[in-house]
Amino acid sequence: MNKRSIGSWYEDIAADWLLKNGFRILARNFRSRQGEIDIICLQGGCGFNESSPLEKQEDILVFVEVKYRSSASAGRPEEALTPAKIRTISRVADYYRVRYRIPQNMPCRFDVIAIEKDQLRHYENAFPYMQRV
Repeated sequence: MNKRSIGSWYEDIAADWLLKNGFRILARNFRSRQGEIDIICLQGGCGFNESSPLEKQEDILVFVEVKYRSSASAGRPEEALTPAKIRTISRVADYYRVRYRIPQNMPCRFDVIAIEKDQLRHYENAFPYMQRV
């Protein structure tokens, strides 16, 4: 299995976990010129559609980065998130919000799902939005 196939397999595990825990997946591997976000989903009332992006006040737009490690020798997966990657995710999130006309007042957050061997850890609000410098 190549690196892309392995990454996709772990992203499938993360997406399944999110679905089982009440999230609604909006996009996977969302790309823009700035980069990619692994999973974009809604937590809450899940009232999103293109004509009415926010039906319920409790919806939260969640941008998820999936990190994995097959062995502990490389460190914990969540430690692999660099400031440059956080900036990239923030820029792609901006693009997604503009492209799909997500209201500015809609809450959003950045989560990390770390998978190590047979363990999955979900970190809500794992990092703050990082503006362009």
